Amino acid sequence: MTTEAGEGAVELAARRLERALALLERRVAKQIAEASDGADGAFEHDRARLAAALDEARAREKELEEAGAAASAALSRAIAEIRATLGQSALGEAEQA
Repeated sequence: MTTEAGEGAVELAARRLERALALLERRVAKQIAEASDGADGAFEHDRARLAAALDEARAREKELEEAGAAASAALSRAIAEIRATLGQSALGEAEQA
């Protein structure tokens, strides 16, 4: 084999290697892009799920606040009735004495 033939074979092998590397780089870039798209979709899904959970928690918080206000009002009325009853009892005892 002559030197020129050897150099030609090396150049041919180098070009084949460069094409193979370029193809590999394109495939890796494509896979990275696909994985990134999947991650973005998963992120959006998680974000939507968390937003829905937050909305539910806020609605529940509002319900609990309303229930607490209703319980407080009922307790205030009960205290007023007890005080009124005790006041009338005290007046009745004072009148009997």
